[in-house]
Amino acid sequence: MFDVLGVPPQVLFGQLLLGLINGSFYALLSLGLAVIFGMLNVINFAHGALYMIGAFVAWLLLNKLGLGYWWALGLSPLVVAAVGVVLEKTMLSRLYKLDHLYGLLLTFGLALIFEGAFRHLYGVSGQPYPIPDLLKGGQNLGFMFLPNYRGWVVVASLVVCLGTWFAIERTRLGAYLRAATENPVLVQAFGINVPVMITATYGFGVALAGLAGVLAAPIYQVSPLMGTNLIIVVFAVVVIGGMGSILGAILTGLGLGLLEGLTKVFYPEASNIVVFVVMAIVLLIKPAGLFGRER
Repeated sequence: MFDVLGVPPQVLFGQLLLGLINGSFYALLSLGLAVIFGMLNVINFAHGALYMIGAFVAWLLLNKLGLGYWWALGLSPLVVAAVGVVLEKTMLSRLYKLDHLYGLLLTFGLALIFEGAFRHLYGVSGQPYPIPDLLKGGQNLGFMFLPNYRGWVVVASLVVCLGTWFAIERTRLGAYLRAATENPVLVQAFGINVPVMITATYGFGVALAGLAGVLAAPIYQVSPLMGTNLIIVVFAVVVIGGMGSILGAILTGLGLGLLEGLTKVFYPEASNIVVFVVMAIVLLIKPAGLFGRER
């Protein structure tokens, strides 16, 4: 294969793969944020901390109970969802009728508490998490080498993202959820327990963050800082896609991950700011985001 603008194809496709992997995490995390904001109108700044907790639960399951990756893939999101349910019932439910700023400040404070607690317990150095035996190795595609685990992360993220989009946009349950955000009194008149539905929605949204944490554990070291390093970019993704837009979160997350990968090839110095440059441009042209609706 010929070089692209002087860049060897192995380098180009390697960076695109890294961008796609990062984009998969952006999509999964921003999807959880979009679900929570779209259904509950809460800007959940604790999302990055819950992503970190998901990774730590997987690490603790392995090192304390001997339960490996596949157990963690099912149990960690449930643990994070339980934490989210407790937070929603005891704290967030009191703020729904107030300005969005109160929810933002509360979840920001919770994120600092969670991060501080894990830093106190485990320090700031990362903890390794092994790739499961079934997903070790890789495939030689000719133009690049594809590690099996990274391919699994991309596929798993896409399946979860598309499944969530389908459930919310194309099923009766999703219709009930959307209706409950617009007119909860009317929905409750049909015998639907709206408070339980809202709690379950928040639990599901943060469970997506927990799932992302498990998927990330074998790629990135498990660290109390891993959520902090990612959440600002994820919020930018949500803003670009449109606050509360499920499809916008998925497409924008994947697209910006690929754009970040390309930027690392052709202009590495700008790779850390390209997402924010795009956000500024989008906000100037379409303040509601690419897929958002004017409120």
